[in-house]
Amino acid sequence: MATGLKGILPVLPTPFLANGDVDEAGMSRLVQFALDQGVDGVVFPGFASEVENLTTEERAGLLKIVVASVAGRVPVVAGASAADWRDVVEHGRIAAGLGIRHLMVQPPKSVGTDAAALIEFLGKVVEALPDVEIILQNAPAPRGSDLSPQAIVEIIRALPHVSYVKEETLPAGPAISHIIAHAPESLKGVIGGGGARYILDEYARGATAAMPALEIAGEHVAIDRALAAGRRDEARQIYVRTLPLLVLQAVYRMRLTKYVLARRAVIEGVGVRAPTPELDAAAIADIDANLVELGLLAPEAA
Repeated sequence: MATGLKGILPVLPTPFLANGDVDEAGMSRLVQFALDQGVDGVVFPGFASEVENLTTEERAGLLKIVVASVAGRVPVVAGASAADWRDVVEHGRIAAGLGIRHLMVQPPKSVGTDAAALIEFLGKVVEALPDVEIILQNAPAPRGSDLSPQAIVEIIRALPHVSYVKEETLPAGPAISHIIAHAPESLKGVIGGGGARYILDEYARGATAAMPALEIAGEHVAIDRALAAGRRDEARQIYVRTLPLLVLQAVYRMRLTKYVLARRAVIEGVGVRAPTPELDAAAIADIDANLVELGLLAPEAA
């Protein structure tokens, strides 16, 4: 399986059938869509996958489909977050059994924000899974622990197996700068989050990857490639064009992601399990207008 994390690594949504069951065929189509857009890796499951609304069996079965569909062409990052470190290890063992070496872990809020307690929690995971690399996810409150950059530096200094940080607190930029400035050599990279709404600032500060949602992966790949080639004006132009849709995505979350993917004929169902605002007619019209502006929907179809 391909290794190393850089570039655009979208978090895959979970497609559902009309009866509420997971759509296994739709999962395969989502992976193929991501690969067709030129992504550098895929992530599953994550917050955007409605991971908290999936059973253990569902997430394991879908992860197996993701790995089979990727077929080693790009890295797969497996979300392994859980309230108990033993459950993190179990998710990690399932992923490792599929050949995945990168686990993304958001420490539970119950552990708190003290570096020593976090090191103890993640240390148990590392001890049980010595062959994996951990991506420490630092999500903002209220969903995440909102760890300080100082605590993160302590963690990665104590645990070299924590080789990446996904930093998405608000504002993420100063935290990214601090982590990179004080990181040990074992840190391989800092990854941006926040739906790529801050990707220019994140990359300017040294982030080497981003984990947005999937619906406009091609545009995010184009931004990444333009920045890598030093074409900042081009990257900014693409970024500015994506912002209206990303602002809506911040509100409607995976419901918008699935609506756009359905409009792009990738999946059929747009149902969600997670509590998410409904898309009314005005919101849909706004989304469609943005898709036309991006060239992803014909004007007559809006």
